[in-house]
Amino acid sequence: MPEREPEPTAAPPATASGPGRVLIAVYAIFAVGATSRAAAQIATRFDEAPVPYALSALAAVVYVLATLALAKRGVGWWRVAVTACAFEMTGVLVIGTASLLLPDAFPDATVWSNYGMGYLFIPLVLPVFGLLWLRRTAPRR
Repeated sequence: MPEREPEPTAAPPATASGPGRVLIAVYAIFAVGATSRAAAQIATRFDEAPVPYALSALAAVVYVLATLALAKRGVGWWRVAVTACAFEMTGVLVIGTASLLLPDAFPDATVWSNYGMGYLFIPLVLPVFGLLWLRRTAPRR
């Protein structure tokens, strides 16, 4: 007869508990900031730099989604948070690299340009902290 796995003794912490609250607050600040920036850029100067401004809007959507997913409970929301943080990390790395290699394609900065240099590199480290926290709060089988 096969051995049964022992039942977990404690559930993982909720993503919105402990350090997760600080993470949610930082994501919320970035969500508001990126949304405001993108809205102003698109409304007033979209023809000057459509790619960077569209990327700012994409970053805003990612930050809003990550904020909501980190604040909610459940396996589905945990998966959304992991996806949002992983997408953010990929975006920061790809857009950061592209903005350095192809500066003419980025006549104006985005949140993720130059790896988030205009935001003290917080966009570069935020998804790392997010993914580490999500790993700690992963649902147990």
